[in-house]
Amino acid sequence: MNQRLPHSLLLAALKQNVVELKDGREMRALGQGTWRMGEEKSKHDAEVEALRTGLDCGLHVIDTAEMYGEGESEKLVGEAIQDRREDVFLVSKVYPYNAYGEKLVKACDESLERLGTDYLDLYLLHWRGDAPLEETIQGMEQLKSDGKIRAWGVSNFDVEDMKELLALPNGHNCAVNQVLYHLGSRGIEYDLLPYLKEQGIPVMAYAPLAEGSDVKKDVFENETVNRLAETYSASVAQILLAWTIRSGHVIAIPKAGQAEHVEENAAALLLDLSEEDVATLDEAFPPPTTKQPLDVI
Repeated sequence: MNQRLPHSLLLAALKQNVVELKDGREMRALGQGTWRMGEEKSKHDAEVEALRTGLDCGLHVIDTAEMYGEGESEKLVGEAIQDRREDVFLVSKVYPYNAYGEKLVKACDESLERLGTDYLDLYLLHWRGDAPLEETIQGMEQLKSDGKIRAWGVSNFDVEDMKELLALPNGHNCAVNQVLYHLGSRGIEYDLLPYLKEQGIPVMAYAPLAEGSDVKKDVFENETVNRLAETYSASVAQILLAWTIRSGHVIAIPKAGQAEHVEENAAALLLDLSEEDVATLDEAFPPPTTKQPLDVI
């Protein structure tokens, strides 16, 4: 599967692999992350091409944040999606210290301006800070009423945070929780992933290829992973992505700054790991048997 595949084939596969939100909208199970994109001028053209290639392949979810390059990532995304807004499920994230009152409105407006759009499909609280959750929820609901966002969610929330959130007025409107999740970081499987599934809240898995992780080398050089890649005539990255989205409850958003890597990621949708394959990976990277601290990068 390392050869280039027609974008139409990838698009068809993506349309069959979706995760449904509470409001009935669908997010395709593979999207595009943009952490550390837009920060180097020398990479600008390649990164814009990569994002546009992803849209051509059907990777309609593009995730960014006001934190990424202090807005430079959002500007890059805005350029990439110009004249293609209808093709995109656009996600951005707000700093915790901006997540209430007029600060939230201002932060959202500035993100929209950098992105060159008048609405976000999904707006996330990047991580939990000092702002009262009640005020964040209230602000997010107002942004929805004003038509600036279609839905809101959170990022880097553990089980107790989620329980507190969902107990608050309108807290049940939380659409997703974006957390770190990959084969080398499986802590959420013990309690957070089952809890979110029970609540009908999908997971967005950031860094699904262990980007920025101390264990990336261990994962990519693992004998079992590489043997499976050879069996499927696939890349290690494709095996890792297929594994991450195997449950049908997880949306993976790997970052790829080059068009060929985006196409490679998209082709992971064509892999169907067997139960035996998953069990073999469990042996190499065992699932958690006790509560783990929420892993973040």
